Amino acid sequence: MTPTNGEMNRKSEKVRRANRTIQNRTLILMAFLGVGVFIALFFKLFSLQILRHDELEAKALDQQTRSTVVTATRGTIYDRNGNIMAISATAETVFLSPLEMNRALNDKDAPVTWTKDSVAQRLSEILQINKEGILKKMERTDSQYEVLKMRIEEEVADQIRSYINDEGVVGVYMATDAKRYYPYSTLASQVIGFVGTDNTGLYGLEARYNSTLEGQTGLVVSTKDPAGNDMLYGYEQYYKAKNGSDIVLTLDATVQYYVEKAINEMVTATEAANGATGIVMDVETGAVLAMASSPGYDLNDPSSIYDAAVAKLVTEKKLDLADAQLRQWRNKAINDTYEPGSTFKVLTLAAALEEGVIDKDTTFDCSGSIHVLDATIHCSNRGGHGHQTLEQTAGNSCNPAFITYGLRLGTEKFYDYMKNFGIINGSGIDLDGEALGIFAPQETSSELDLACYAFGQNFNTTPIALISAQAACINGGYLHTPYVVERVVDSDGNVLSSHDTTPVRQVVSEETSALVRQCLEYVVSSGTGRNGQVKGYRIGGKTGTADKGKTGDTILSFMCFAPADKPKYIMLLTLDTPAGEGRGGGGTVAPYASQIMSEILPYLGVEPSYSAEELLGSDTTVNYVIGMSVSDAEAKLKARGFSVKVVGDGDTVTDQTPEGGTVIPGKSRVILYAGSEKPSTLCTVPNLVGMSPSEANVAVSSAGLILRFTGTTDSGSDSIRVINQSEAAGSQVEAGTVISAQLRDGGVTD
Repeated sequence: MTPTNGEMNRKSEKVRRANRTIQNRTLILMAFLGVGVFIALFFKLFSLQILRHDELEAKALDQQTRSTVVTATRGTIYDRNGNIMAISATAETVFLSPLEMNRALNDKDAPVTWTKDSVAQRLSEILQINKEGILKKMERTDSQYEVLKMRIEEEVADQIRSYINDEGVVGVYMATDAKRYYPYSTLASQVIGFVGTDNTGLYGLEARYNSTLEGQTGLVVSTKDPAGNDMLYGYEQYYKAKNGSDIVLTLDATVQYYVEKAINEMVTATEAANGATGIVMDVETGAVLAMASSPGYDLNDPSSIYDAAVAKLVTEKKLDLADAQLRQWRNKAINDTYEPGSTFKVLTLAAALEEGVIDKDTTFDCSGSIHVLDATIHCSNRGGHGHQTLEQTAGNSCNPAFITYGLRLGTEKFYDYMKNFGIINGSGIDLDGEALGIFAPQETSSELDLACYAFGQNFNTTPIALISAQAACINGGYLHTPYVVERVVDSDGNVLSSHDTTPVRQVVSEETSALVRQCLEYVVSSGTGRNGQVKGYRIGGKTGTADKGKTGDTILSFMCFAPADKPKYIMLLTLDTPAGEGRGGGGTVAPYASQIMSEILPYLGVEPSYSAEELLGSDTTVNYVIGMSVSDAEAKLKARGFSVKVVGDGDTVTDQTPEGGTVIPGKSRVILYAGSEKPSTLCTVPNLVGMSPSEANVAVSSAGLILRFTGTTDSGSDSIRVINQSEAAGSQVEAGTVISAQLRDGGVTD
């Protein structure tokens, strides 16, 4: 049966509707798929172009360019006289490109005569490093930069250049670098500090002023081909390095040397378990001329243990290596606190005078002890000092007297002065790691606490904070911030900054300060500080002995300054835990302070002032009299205070001992040779340690030598003995050599 037109039309309509449905669904599906793909592409592009932009850009630059770092020169550190304490010099870093080395070995068109093994063997010999380590780095064939050794010396670099050029070695390179040198090696090691392998300061001034010293690294960017080789006519951009600035210190290398020498001798002689510290400061500005801690270390090799005694403890496994390193790197003059003992009485004296609770006419009767609350505190003289003037209480370092002065001040006033002197909150020195004072809180402090504080016990402070406060007590009352950096200078010589020496505050008056100086000069001339005397100079000072709990160990110290009437320089020495039965700060530390002062005061331009009697025995230059008649030579030498001995019966001086121009003590004997041959045999130095001055004089004269005394110069004690000498006993020296002998009054106690 044939379909009608209507039926056919209906069927066609159904087909059309079905097709339209399919088309619509297809369009919708395509739209959804299009939107989905667009969203996916959008997020992918967002990730690539936005989120990973820096990463991909860096990869592209790495593939297309080579960057070479231009190291900035680290600034130089100078002492106050322009001596170089730390300097950077050109060195080179050796590195491998295993990628280039591997390509060269696999290039059949350009065969090489070397192998990885032969290169590793030769490099290990030149650089003194492990061959297996080099071979291991060579196996990283996707790397272009494997460091073998940093900052090698120029001679070693030349050996490597010669080798790679002669053998045609590919993939071994050297990059210019800088190496830090410390010309004075161990001098001021804890102050200066050192740098790490990346030339970043790790300790001391190198760390504190790292951003000033390090400068800004430069860069050379050049294009390379897909094989990693530099393109001959490619792009290159140079970013100049900015060198670091220099710093000029207040330290004086010569003063630092004398201080370090003396405290090392002191530590060795006393077998002090915890070393010693020494600080020399300009009283008028707070500038630190020397700051030393024992044990020290070699700045050019900071990881090695420099002190033999400490190294022995490490070897015997009694001390960990890391702890030993930290011990020698530590600047105990600022990082560690200690009980100052009687050197602190200077502050108690100044505060009590300023508040008017005592005056120049104050007297005190010492019975040997004093009762505070339920405690009895003894004086160093258990039998008591009896009736004393103000000067004598300082000279005798009388504990009951100073406890009384402190109690009269009262807790509130005492704490006010400790804060104003910078004892509690620190000195503010321009070095890292300064410790703060350790006191009981003022609100809970008892009368017994105050009594102990008044004579320097039961609290802790740092040597730098104490000497800064002591300087304020004697310089007219002005507290200065101690500092070691005088100025910062850029690479063109322009001064970028200088230290401002304006006082922080005036703590006590000029009148109080003058009276403190008077009392402290008495300490050295007639009191516990007699061993701190220096011939030709007026010295003020204060001794200190502090107990370290119930162990019986002590910390001994001595503070001194000169000239006593108008102070210019102040010094504080501490000795931590000496072995054996100590004589206190006055008997043990003061002689070394005398030794240092006798060396640094003339050097620093402080002129001696001799009495008429002292002038006859002061150091004098021997006249050159060879060729003169014997009579004229005798007259000339005797006019300068020398005694004369003539050997031979000639009329003309043919030789002399000591030689002309030698500086020897006045009243010494000069030998003139008139026709007789001057003996060429050497003289043996006698052992003077333990001798009295008269015994030492006889021994040295008998040996054909000349004796100079240093140390205690004004004491009627029978306990004066030689404690050390400039030339070792038994050594052979020329006739007429001057032997310096340090004297100590063994009867001095704290």
